[in-house]
Amino acid sequence: MGQQTAAPAGPITANRRVLAAAMIGSTIEYYDFFIFGTAAALVFGPLFFPAQDQAAQTLFSLMTFGLAFVARPLGAVLFGHFGDRVGRKVTLVCALLLMGVSTTAIAFLPSYAQVGWIAPALLCLLRFGQGLGIGGEWGGAALLAVENAPPGWRARFGAAPQLGAPIGLVMANGLFLLLGALLSKEDFLGWGWRLPFLLSSALVLLGLWVRLRISETPEFQAAMAKSHPASVPLATLFAERPRALIWGSAGAIATFAAFYLSTSFALTLATTQFGYDRQSFLTVQFITPFFYAAGILAGASKADRTSPGVPVARGALLLAVCGFAYGPALSLGSLPFAGVVLCITMLVLGYNNGTLGPWLASLFPVRLRYTGTGLTFNFGGMIGGALLPLVAAQIIAAGYPNWTGSLLVLGGLATWLGVRLARPVSPNEDLTRDEQPIGI
Repeated sequence: MGQQTAAPAGPITANRRVLAAAMIGSTIEYYDFFIFGTAAALVFGPLFFPAQDQAAQTLFSLMTFGLAFVARPLGAVLFGHFGDRVGRKVTLVCALLLMGVSTTAIAFLPSYAQVGWIAPALLCLLRFGQGLGIGGEWGGAALLAVENAPPGWRARFGAAPQLGAPIGLVMANGLFLLLGALLSKEDFLGWGWRLPFLLSSALVLLGLWVRLRISETPEFQAAMAKSHPASVPLATLFAERPRALIWGSAGAIATFAAFYLSTSFALTLATTQFGYDRQSFLTVQFITPFFYAAGILAGASKADRTSPGVPVARGALLLAVCGFAYGPALSLGSLPFAGVVLCITMLVLGYNNGTLGPWLASLFPVRLRYTGTGLTFNFGGMIGGALLPLVAAQIIAAGYPNWTGSLLVLGGLATWLGVRLARPVSPNEDLTRDEQPIGI
């Protein structure tokens, strides 16, 4: 009998280490980000800010949450510079370390009652560190997957980092739900909220172990073999790709608006304004990420049959429709109805942003891609994830909570317009106009 040869491994099996590195790093980053958002909604107001009315404490807490969105573009520039000049792998390791150290340190912060304004100042500093880390993380994780993808699998591989978001959300909400069930309110406020931040250190060690075992992406290696990297990727980007920066940023707004209005902000609004029980609402938010993950998989599958921009644009329009139901669904006080609307919104959100990474990557040549992808994603985050929730808080303070969903409508329309006006690069745009190929 002739010797049988083993069947070739499928794309996912052959690249499982790369996909795991992209997904686990993103999971840890989003876990860290989400536990801050949940803690901001539940405990940071009374612990880190002086005794004022509840609305003021909530506003201060959300402003601290939004601080990371100011830091994220700076992180995209900092880590993007090295990611486009040195490589994706080492830059991602550094970004993960910064995020993990910042998150773990929050567990040891004193309260305002103990040290006064030093407490919120330190909280803001560590939140800024979180923002820098995730600003450099997401773009690199997306490129790690996209630039290793075999033909016909680019969108599905690019969805791997996005799947880290629902996994991280389930972990964060599940842990807070468990702590809320096991601890009294006094113990939770006293020390229980610190445990999720401590757990981050163990997750970071796991993420580092996975990421140190992968190689540089073949697309980056090929680009560097053909040309020198840009001396200052940011300057080259603004000179050559201003249109891609503008419309790419617009294309990311809906993702952030929908995500944070449906998670941290919804929890704050439901428990402080509409009288929902904290544990019951956290239970609903524990379920919604599964719909989010299903939407990601559906959008990625659609994108590989068409193009990455198709589900991003169509999902954005559907998110705008969801915005009309958002405020009324929460204000009615019916947990089942609110849960259905949030599940549908998260399903549509997954469809919209599952291929956001591959779409943004398509707007920039390889030599500028880390900086460009990270900047556009995080510029969109400043508007959709920081500005819009703050405007929503002001709308509530003015007495119009039902109108908060209008911001999701605006975010969805902005993203649809961005996708319509952005133009992908051609396959041969990996050399700058003023830099010569190596050897010439």
